[in-house]
Amino acid sequence: MRRIVAWVEVDGQQRLMTFITNQLTWSPESVVELYRCRWRIEVFFKQIKQTLQLADFLGTSANAVRWQVWTALLVYLLLRYLAFLSDWAHSFSRLFAVVRTSLWRKWDLLKLLARYGTADGHFRYLGRPEQAFFPGFL
Repeated sequence: MRRIVAWVEVDGQQRLMTFITNQLTWSPESVVELYRCRWRIEVFFKQIKQTLQLADFLGTSANAVRWQVWTALLVYLLLRYLAFLSDWAHSFSRLFAVVRTSLWRKWDLLKLLARYGTADGHFRYLGRPEQAFFPGFL
């Protein structure tokens, strides 16, 4: 066994981490890079399981599970592409929630995502702003 201690960036901060491996010929940089790649895979599957509700399968046969996993991967890929096209600055779970709530109407998703979280919509005030807080006063 081999023990490797290295500084690794986690959530934008450098942390001292210890790795134990049985690969005696690999360089410490290779072991740390393998950890980074593995961690990205773990985060990817965690995101899919939590956001796309992939933990509960509708069917139990191997073919049904396979179809559900492929469908979830396709949805994930399409949402990531949509986030890329629209320069989405919010989290992936928020993107999923916005798209999921807008599925029942015909929307231009790029325009919807471009306006999401901004105040450039068309609003019409029915009264003075202070009346919203103190009705009957002023």
